[in-house]
Amino acid sequence: MTNPVKILSFSRKDTIRIGRLIARNLKAGDIICLFGEFGSGKTVLTKGIAQGIGIKNDGIISPSFVLLRQHMQGRLPLYHFDLYRLKTALDIAVLGYEDYFYGDGLAVIEWADKLGRLMPEEFLKVELLFKTETKRLLKISGIGKRYEMFLKAVYRT
Repeated sequence: MTNPVKILSFSRKDTIRIGRLIARNLKAGDIICLFGEFGSGKTVLTKGIAQGIGIKNDGIISPSFVLLRQHMQGRLPLYHFDLYRLKTALDIAVLGYEDYFYGDGLAVIEWADKLGRLMPEEFLKVELLFKTETKRLLKISGIGKRYEMFLKAVYRT
């Protein structure tokens, strides 16, 4: 794991911009795992990632009640997971999650800590932490070679 890149976001607009920046170098099969409390900006960051791959924001909402929303109109399909309501990792296993995590699109997983033993071996880890009501600290780490290289390319660390 790389040392995290730390970025302060001062607004929703900043968080969306950060998501667009992340999206520039994403490719099919990439996995982004999001960690943070309610209201920390996980869905807002996903909106920015979606914009960065050519998906309109109006369709990006938290998929809390359905676990997964698919957005197919960008340069990559976006598989947006929200695992908050997941009781056990088996609940996602029955979805055939491997097809989404390792397929033709990009998987963004909110509440990724709920994956347990299903956590991918390699992924881009984004922790969103409250600093103030509007300010967030994003800690972005590369887990595995692909994502370590990804961070170096995006942030020139």
